[in-house]
This record gives sequence, C-alpha cells and structure tokens, in this order.
Amino acid sequence: MHSSDGLTAARRDAYSGGVTGLTVGWDHDVELLLDFLNTRHVLDSEASWRAWVTERGLGRSSEITQARAARAALRSSIEGSSGPQTAAGVVHIELTDGVPVLSSSDALGAVLAASARLAVLGSWERFKICPADDCQRAFFDRSRNRSRTWCSMQVCGNREKARTFRKRTRAQNSTLATV
Repeated sequence: MHSSDGLTAARRDAYSGGVTGLTVGWDHDVELLLDFLNTRHVLDSEASWRAWVTERGLGRSSEITQARAARAALRSSIEGSSGPQTAAGVVHIELTDGVPVLSSSDALGAVLAASARLAVLGSWERFKICPADDCQRAFFDRSRNRSRTWCSMQVCGNREKARTFRKRTRAQNSTLATV
C-alpha cells in the first residue's frame, strides 16, 4: 500500500494541511510558506488577501490583521530575532488512518500547519531572508551545506559582488594614487 514515493496515502495526506484540493507534499509546504512570507503587497488590502487565499485553494481567509502579525512573526523568526514572537491561527491535529495530521479550515492555519511540519522535519533553518536592502525576499536554501546567502545569485548576489568589487578597486586605485 505504498505509493511510488515510499509514503502511504495517509502519511502523504498528512502534508496537505487538511485543506481540500491542495497538492500534497513537502515541496508544497515549502512553496506555500515562501508565498506567504513574500506577501507584503498582498496583505495591503482585504481584497488582495482574499484573492491570494482563493488562488491557492486554502479555504476561507483569516483576518488580515492576524495574517500580517503571523507573517511578521515568521519572518522575524527566520531572521533570527530572539524576542517573543506570536503567530496565532487555528490548527487541528486529527488522526487519519492512524496517522496524526495537522489540518485547518482557514488560510492562516494552513500556513502555520505547513510551518510546523517543516520545523518538525528539520527544514526551518533552510528558510532565509535575502540580505539585499532592496530585496528582502524569503527563500529556501536547497544547498547541501546550507550556505546560500542570496535569493538569487544572478540578481542580488551578482549585484552585491559587483558593488564589493568596485569598492575594492576604488580603494586599490586610491592607494596607488597616493604612492
């Protein structure tokens, strides 16, 4: 009764968050959480928040103020803030075919359930925030040694390396000019 990926149907369904219509799996949780962490403009209005929730099939939308607070708390946690952070949402634990399943009937609960599953699986520390001041996008570090720094080496990383190179070259040129 195992699927091709080695998980029983009940264990695979444990990733769904209990929201019907979702593609299940670890990658889904990663993508859902990244989408939520990068929703800055989506959380500007109730209409855009409801549209985001509907597009992802996450059930009913939670209060936008709760979603903003949860997003801020999750991003702060990823950035390594040591202060107390609170993200409140309704998450249920149900036994489905003898397997505990985190579920929720609203969007924020689904996001928090995905976060909890990823934390339990040891993947939380792979979520990072791009250090570029003009970016600040959340990304998931898939590198083997967890050393990725930038959301995109082609954009943010390349831009920062070019800045550092220009600064270093200017410093060398000014040192040569004074000699």
